[in-house]
Amino acid sequence: MKLNKRIAAFAKLSDYLLYFKMSNDSGKENISIAINNANLHNQWFSIDNILYSISAIADSISKDSILKWLENYNLDEMNSKPSKIGVVMAGNIPLVGFHDFFYVLMSGNHMIAKLSSDDKYLLPAIAQKLIEIEPAFNDYISFTENKLENIDAIIATGSNNTARYFEYYFGKYPHIIRKNRNGVAVLTGEETKDEIAALCYDICRYFGMGCRNISKLFVPENYNFNDLLDALTKHSNMLDTSKYYNNYEYYKSIYLINLLPFYDNGSSILKEEKLIASPISVVYYEFYESLTDVNQFLTENKDQIQCIVSKNKEVKGSIPFGNAQSPGLMDYADGVDVMKFLIRIV
Repeated sequence: MKLNKRIAAFAKLSDYLLYFKMSNDSGKENISIAINNANLHNQWFSIDNILYSISAIADSISKDSILKWLENYNLDEMNSKPSKIGVVMAGNIPLVGFHDFFYVLMSGNHMIAKLSSDDKYLLPAIAQKLIEIEPAFNDYISFTENKLENIDAIIATGSNNTARYFEYYFGKYPHIIRKNRNGVAVLTGEETKDEIAALCYDICRYFGMGCRNISKLFVPENYNFNDLLDALTKHSNMLDTSKYYNNYEYYKSIYLINLLPFYDNGSSILKEEKLIASPISVVYYEFYESLTDVNQFLTENKDQIQCIVSKNKEVKGSIPFGNAQSPGLMDYADGVDVMKFLIRIV
C-alpha cells in the first residue's frame, strides 16, 4: 500500500473519531458498543476517560500532524517488503497501545497485536473503522490471544516485572521493551490558578494510572499547598469509582496508623517522599533548594521519567501544564523513536 494512501486513511480516521458521535453509519454503532463494553469490563475505564483518549488520538493523527511528523524521517529507508511486528499492548489506560498500532501501519509493516485483557474492545473497533476507510489495511492488521510467534520484531509494554519476561522470550528479535515510568512536575510557587487547575488534570486524568500522569511534585521550600489541594477537590468524583475509593481509604489509613504526615483534601493525598512512582490516590512531593538540583535529579533518573511539566523554561525538557496526556507523534514512550526502529528492520 502506498504511503499517501496510509496518510489519507489515518487522516480520515482522525476526522471520524473527532465527530463520530454525530455520525449515523455502522462505525458509530461498533465504536459506541466497544466504548460501553470497555466501561462495563474495566471499572477504571470511565466513559469520560475513554472519550478523552479518543479525542487526544484524533488530534495527534490529523493530516497536518502526520505530514509534519514524517518530515523527521528518510522515507526512502522504508522496506518495500512488510515485516511482521508483534505488539504486546498494556491496558492501564484506554487505547494506550494506539500509537504503536499507528507507527507499525504507517511504516508499511504488518501488525500482530496481543491486547491486554483490560483493554480488549476499543482498538479492534477502531481498527475495523480504519479498514472500512481503506480496505487494504485488512491484510496488515491482526489481533491474537495466542503466543506471538513467526514475527520479525517486537514492541512490548508492561511493568518492570513483565519486562524481564519480555526480555527472556523476545530478546532474540529486534525489540523495544518498555518498563514503568511516571510523570513529574516542577513548581515555582508562582503558578496561576489556571495553571494549577491544568496540573490537576495531568495528575488525575485516567485516575493517575498512565505513565504520563504526574506522580511526583518538586516544590520550593515553604510551598503553600492550599491552591493545589483546592483544585484537586474538583476531581473528587474519582471517589465514585470504588477501586479508586478503596485505594484512597487504604493509604489514608496506613499513613494515619503509622503517624506519617500528609495533606488530605478528602479525595487525594499529598505526601512528602523521595520516590517518583506513587500509589493510586497519592501524589508525592519533595522540596528543592535550587533548579540546578532538580535538573540534576531529573537527568540522573531519566529512565524512570516519562514526561516533565513546568512553567519554568529552565527545567530541561519540560512541557506546559495540562499537556501531559496529549502526546504528539514525536512524543515517543521512553524516548525511543519507534518509527526509526520500524523502518530499519530488515
